[in-house]
Formats: sequence, C-alpha cells, structure tokens
Amino acid sequence: MSVCSARVCAVDELVERVDDQDRVVGVVSRRQAVQEGWLHRVAVTLCRDERGRILVHRRSERLSRFPGLHEVVVGGAVEVGESYEQAAARELTEELGVRVLPRLLFTFLNRSGLSPHWLGVHEAVVPDTVTADPDEVAWHGRLTEPELRSALREWRFTPDSHEAFSRYLAFRSARP
Repeated sequence: MSVCSARVCAVDELVERVDDQDRVVGVVSRRQAVQEGWLHRVAVTLCRDERGRILVHRRSERLSRFPGLHEVVVGGAVEVGESYEQAAARELTEELGVRVLPRLLFTFLNRSGLSPHWLGVHEAVVPDTVTADPDEVAWHGRLTEPELRSALREWRFTPDSHEAFSRYLAFRSARP
C-alpha cells in the first residue's frame, strides 16, 4: 500500500471483500477491489438540515475518483471491521467536520460507478455550518428537493448520487 499524507490517496485502504449476499469473504485493498471488480462495501449519507434542504457538494479536482463531479451523498469505503453506520459517521466527520449518528435506511448492490459494491444509504440531520475538508470537497450548498431534481438533470453528478437518490425517493415514498 502507498503512504499518503491526505485522504486523497485513500484508494489503498483495506476493505472487506464481500459476496453477492453482502457476506465477508476476505480482506483486500480497495484499489484491488476496484481493479478486479470485487464487491466491497461503501457507506453514504444523505444530509438534510432542519428545514429539509439537502446538502450537495462538488468533489475536489484532486480526488482520484470522479474529480469535480457533484454528489448528493457524503461517504466512502467501509473499512475492515466497521459497520455501515460506523463508516458513515466516520466519513461525515472526515469530510464535513460534523459528529452525528446517521440512520441506515437500506443497502443495495450497486453496479454503477467504477466497480460494483454494496451501498449502505443513510440519512442524517446536519448543522447549517459544516467544515468541509478542502481535499475532499471543493464546494457545498443546500438545495430543496425540487432544486436538487433540477440540478441532477443539469449538473454532472457521480453515478452513486443518481442511484442512491432515486432509491432514497422510492424508499421514502414506500413508507407510510
């Protein structure tokens, strides 16, 4: 694995390789999982404020994956021994400087993006003021749901953003 001073090089982190039922089958580097197309876990959080607006951000141009694209969710790889919830909370602290407990809504096998992975989608209410890590986040703002629907058609978003948000809306509409 390479040694890096910033999370920008996080592609070499160790992750659990999982099967099509999300059961652990081994430990590999994330770089190898992506290169080989092996399933691994990723945890993301859709962040809302008290008024229901959704936090959207643009990824730093320095990131190795999807530089400069927008995202509806904040997250990253689930490290060895972590639960989806633990990984989501860690990523919120690392990327936005907030300490909140995200709530796991659902998981699904996501085949969009660089490689297939299990995606754990969470939701959390985050404060209006966040301290975004400039190595990860180039810009962030909050959009109402109609504004976000429009932005998803007009701006360039990561594949996970489109898939996670459409499934989030379906999940929410299925609940009584």
